[in-house]
Amino acid sequence: MKVYTYAKCSTCRDAVKWLKGRAVAFEEVPIKESPPTKAELRAVVAALGGNLKRVFNTSGMEYRKLGLAERWGTLSEDEALGLLTNNGMLVKRPLVVGSGFGLAGFDPEVWAETIPT
Repeated sequence: MKVYTYAKCSTCRDAVKWLKGRAVAFEEVPIKESPPTKAELRAVVAALGGNLKRVFNTSGMEYRKLGLAERWGTLSEDEALGLLTNNGMLVKRPLVVGSGFGLAGFDPEVWAETIPT
């Protein structure tokens, strides 16, 4: 299981602490330096019921700077995924890519139900 995190994100630090506290094996990947691939993002989007917007960091500066809220209806899936793979700061974090599951953001209850221990 890969967990994409940003070092300056307190939510990411909380999520990593949560995983370590439960002895869950994972690979931590710095999202800014190594954003997820299109295939990984597609897998997470599918796990989230097909809602592509759920993998975007809609409250982030990059999202606002690019005017994505206004452009949302005009972006194709491939364009949106391209933005995410080229700029990890656009990705909601932490992002979990697991075997048969994916998560965006940290909700301890959802993680406890989803992540195999």
